[in-house]
Amino acid sequence: MFSLTVRDHFMIAHSFRGEVFGPAQRLHGATYVVDATFRRAELDADNLVVDIGLATRELKQVLGALDYRNLDEEPEFAGVNTSTEFLAKVIADRLAERVHAGALGEGARGLSGIAVTLRESHIAWATYERAL
Repeated sequence: MFSLTVRDHFMIAHSFRGEVFGPAQRLHGATYVVDATFRRAELDADNLVVDIGLATRELKQVLGALDYRNLDEEPEFAGVNTSTEFLAKVIADRLAERVHAGALGEGARGLSGIAVTLRESHIAWATYERAL
């Protein structure tokens, strides 16, 4: 299995509902370092997993829709605890939509999966993996 990873970051504010979240129930900020890993069993005709430039561009665009936002104020997240795990899935699903739409090039149609890791800090992170 081959993989290629591109990295970016984004910043958000949010709060959580539920006693399990303790002080994170209050509005707070987070800066996430994001790794998007693209996987495939065999390289494409150009010996690539996916074009690095296109993968970087599409990750930046996906994150741009979240960057510098208070997620509590975004209608699509109303009533949702936007945990690190949840956001990793949102980003992976949005990248998958872009793969299917052809935004990462025709060669990307041979991808078998995407994994997105959000690093909250040097000691805590979450990953969501999905098939394509």
